[in-house]
Amino acid sequence: MALNLACPTEIKSIAFLDSLKSNFILFPKTCPGGFSLRRKVGGTTYGTRLVCAAQNQAQQPPPAWPGRAFPEPGRKSSDSAKPISIVGSTGSIGTQTLDIVAENPDKFRVVALAAGSNVTLLADQVKTFKPQLVAVRNELLVDELKEALADMEEKPAIIRGEQGVIEVARHPDAVTVVTGIVGCAGLKPTVAAIEAGKDIALANKETLIAGGPFVLPLAHKHKVKILPADSEHSAIFQCIQGLPEGALRRIILTASGGAFRDLPVEKLKEVKVADALKHPNWNMGKKITVDSATLFNKGLEVIEAHYLFGAEYDNIEIVIHPQSIIHSMVETQDSSVLAQLGWPDMRLPILYTMSWPERIYCSEITWPRLDLCKLGSLTFKAPDNVKYPSMDLAYSAGRAGGTMTGVLSAANEKAVEMFIDEKIGYLDIFKIVELTCDRHRAELVATPSLEEIIHYDLWARDYAASLQRHLGLSPVPA
Repeated sequence: MALNLACPTEIKSIAFLDSLKSNFILFPKTCPGGFSLRRKVGGTTYGTRLVCAAQNQAQQPPPAWPGRAFPEPGRKSSDSAKPISIVGSTGSIGTQTLDIVAENPDKFRVVALAAGSNVTLLADQVKTFKPQLVAVRNELLVDELKEALADMEEKPAIIRGEQGVIEVARHPDAVTVVTGIVGCAGLKPTVAAIEAGKDIALANKETLIAGGPFVLPLAHKHKVKILPADSEHSAIFQCIQGLPEGALRRIILTASGGAFRDLPVEKLKEVKVADALKHPNWNMGKKITVDSATLFNKGLEVIEAHYLFGAEYDNIEIVIHPQSIIHSMVETQDSSVLAQLGWPDMRLPILYTMSWPERIYCSEITWPRLDLCKLGSLTFKAPDNVKYPSMDLAYSAGRAGGTMTGVLSAANEKAVEMFIDEKIGYLDIFKIVELTCDRHRAELVATPSLEEIIHYDLWARDYAASLQRHLGLSPVPA
């Protein structure tokens, strides 16, 4: 639905009815073209939702992939093992990447590794994969790493601090850089890798969610490929291989639904941290498990899908798929739907970013093949906007563009941290993110520099933290 208003500030409210027979009421905000969205079910109003100003299409950055994927003419893998760098080698993405390298030593070799503070694991990785260059972000631990590597005959060069991570990212021998650092700390190394002409195996969400307006034009300038390593965007990327120009009609992101997918919305005010951390499908880190419960993970993936594939927000949908076997789908102009299926295993999308445009044979011993008969059935349902107000917030921030998406992500990260620390209640997560985005509207930068992106990431975290202190937000009593 499109809504065009010549003068929004002169309108008191607009009400309309959705298919679930719940009333939506739009209330004008102070910013031009901005509205607050309130949803009423029965006699209860479920908070406000920020709907930001309309996009300025001239300010939208070019997508990484315009709804289709073709390797450039003549592109093929080298006859020798492809040299890669890994930033964030001791994290989940980094360790899984190294598992792939270990299984395919004829296909990949490691030339540089960067880690934060886990020097014990980093030392083991260095001894196994023998990179030329190693970086430790925590400068105080460099001597400890050197001591752990003292018995190596051929020691790597070691550079400390953020500059060392940047040097790993732009190592001259690397063809592809796997970006596994979490948060805005991964932005500068990714930018350095792009400027050095490296393909990016993208596992750092902030690169596009916060940095998209800056990173995408830079990637186009340097003719760099950004290859998505998370399962949903890898699924979309796999589905658009070979599509002709203009063939993409709709993106369908699948979501597990998280810990509260079967919980009535009225019960959410009672939930505790332990409840949010009980994912029905798998064990993950605390932050991503809470994001799965709130569905903020999927809202952020909507923004990332827009930046990666150029789909308009009206053409990106979220569907709850409890089995988590279909990792996402695309619909083409003739209404055909293409899906990518597989067991939930992050190694597969990581492998495809490293091997694209080729496919590498995988042993059934370590890569079990999908058995549809064993699965029996796959089910789907529409997500509830009342249970998951994160969706309205994410779509609104995405449409606002610029620095708003990074502010949304940073505010959510801080709010989740406070929830896990039991400083706020579960429903306060949504309230804090909304208030932070609402406060940022007056300072939104449509085409930010890298410094502005990092500045507003830090600002959003500080502002979100201040809301708990100054507005008296506290956990909802049982």
